[in-house]
Amino acid sequence: MASITLSHILKTYGAGAKANTVIHDLSASIADGEFIVIVGPSGCGKSTLLRMVAGLEDVSGGNISIGDRVVNDLEPAERDIAMVFQNYALYPHMSVFDNMAYGLKIAKRPIEEIKARVDKAAGILELSHLLQRKPRELSGGQRQRVAMGRAIVRQPQVFLFDEPLSNLDAKLRAQTRLEIQKLHRELGITSLFVTHDQVEAMTLAQRMIVMNGGHMEQFGTPEEVYNRPASTFVASFMGSPAMNLLHHAPQSTPNRVLGIRPEHLDLTPGSGWALQTDTVELLGAERLVHARLGDELLTLRLDAAVAAPQPGETFHATPRAGCLHGFDATTGQRLESA
Repeated sequence: MASITLSHILKTYGAGAKANTVIHDLSASIADGEFIVIVGPSGCGKSTLLRMVAGLEDVSGGNISIGDRVVNDLEPAERDIAMVFQNYALYPHMSVFDNMAYGLKIAKRPIEEIKARVDKAAGILELSHLLQRKPRELSGGQRQRVAMGRAIVRQPQVFLFDEPLSNLDAKLRAQTRLEIQKLHRELGITSLFVTHDQVEAMTLAQRMIVMNGGHMEQFGTPEEVYNRPASTFVASFMGSPAMNLLHHAPQSTPNRVLGIRPEHLDLTPGSGWALQTDTVELLGAERLVHARLGDELLTLRLDAAVAAPQPGETFHATPRAGCLHGFDATTGQRLESA
């Protein structure tokens, strides 16, 4: 296992007037054994950053260190990393055992060692009864576990996951997230996990890098990112439904945007903000009430047992104490006092 240090990382395609910078001066220190999620929308640079750590993309500026080695000029095979892709990349003509063992066979490891490593990884991933099957005989979730098993047997210093759950349905995604959490607890290998899914980010990360347009908007624990977003981008991207961002709320000023999470607005009949209901969604144990405050739209998350206002009805709500967030209206950056 090893730490990862990203120091002033820059990635630019092209040169001169046609240069396109996709990663802007990004620095982060990742501890040995830490599970880091890199999250952001499509095109934000998260996969490019992962591919630079893997050695699949050149670094235009700055240094990437794995342990005490700067790896900028090392080939992927020399970096002691293992990568899991979203498309599994299994050999269809090989059994599960042979797929998992392939890298060790190429490295000419002893047969006994290969069997021991594959058996151990298969046990961790509950694949022992599937070792003689071909990939076509497996479900999507089982194939992804085989891909993870192939990475585990390498016993690398670093795991790199590039949106590995994107091809799975919702139920399998949830199940595989739990398996990845269990895997990390058992192995403790430093991991970078790329996703555009904020639910995956919140549930898997010990810390997360939130990216936007090639910039690192925030680096922190899920709790820090959710409870104290560093910018309006983070506030709106992390959370479903998104944080309400209001330019004309009663407490706002011309240079300040107010943020409030939907679950932090309480119904207060006769006092507070006067809102008009637009639509109401029932989501099982809770309701989402979409309402208007003047010309701004905002959302409340209410327990389904609470009587919700009906479309067209005017009602009152109040932000919960200590739950308002303030952001600079020009830069979008967090203000220390709401």
